[in-house]
Amino acid sequence: MSIQRRFIVKVLVYTSLIVFQISLLFPSLLAQKTAPEGKPPPFRSIEQSAFSVGEELIYDVNYGFITAGQAKMAIPRYSWQKGRKCFHVQFLVKSKPFFDSFYRVRDRYESYIDAEGLFPWKFIQQIREGGYKRDFSARFDHVAEKAYTTEGEYPVPAYTHDVVSAFYFMRTHDYSGMRKGQKVELQNFYKDSTYTLTVVYHGKETVEVEAGTFRTIILEPVMEEGGLFKASGRIFVWLSDDDRRIPVQVDAEIPIGSITSELIEYKGVNGPVRARIK
Repeated sequence: MSIQRRFIVKVLVYTSLIVFQISLLFPSLLAQKTAPEGKPPPFRSIEQSAFSVGEELIYDVNYGFITAGQAKMAIPRYSWQKGRKCFHVQFLVKSKPFFDSFYRVRDRYESYIDAEGLFPWKFIQQIREGGYKRDFSARFDHVAEKAYTTEGEYPVPAYTHDVVSAFYFMRTHDYSGMRKGQKVELQNFYKDSTYTLTVVYHGKETVEVEAGTFRTIILEPVMEEGGLFKASGRIFVWLSDDDRRIPVQVDAEIPIGSITSELIEYKGVNGPVRARIK
């Protein structure tokens, strides 16, 4: 397989995943509540109406006029972790059939997100890309502030997120008070480290994709040195400008052009998508 084709397929996976790196946009919500000495602190409670069980979002991932792959984000059910009710979130990425013959992609990410506090209890990653295979999982202890993974034990900030739960937590926020050009420093855990991410707010825009025409807000995540998506080029994310905050489009600049992920279908959302114009 040519270097160019291999690069395109890798970026298709990274482009879909970058949505989930935009985490903790309002660090003040991360402050842990105090509790009497000797007792574990109470978990936070966050009200939200952006998503619920039954939601399914499907995307085409395009390089120019070529649809290289498809991504799906879904919340098929509730699950229970540590006696807590959780959203069982699944994120799937796969290459299109014509790509499979020379570079097959079947990636799966799962997060068990506390339904009341919107923080993860468990994260699972299964990567199948060509001949490459990687399995990874993490359990989060939000009292001891540690992540226990298949590769070791690591300290993490209070209520730290994995790459999937970070995205869903981000969707619960109100962006109406943000100014164009405003920057926010963020953190989330992946593999063995907690990464710093700066998110730049770029205002609003109306975009048209296969799923419809939407009023959106634009965010640009910028990863620090050593971050997961360093050297992937600039990346922009369009979220629906309403209470659902559905990711409508993701653009990633690369040396040979750009990769675009576009929403083609959504169903089971938690109420009307008022940002859809038509």
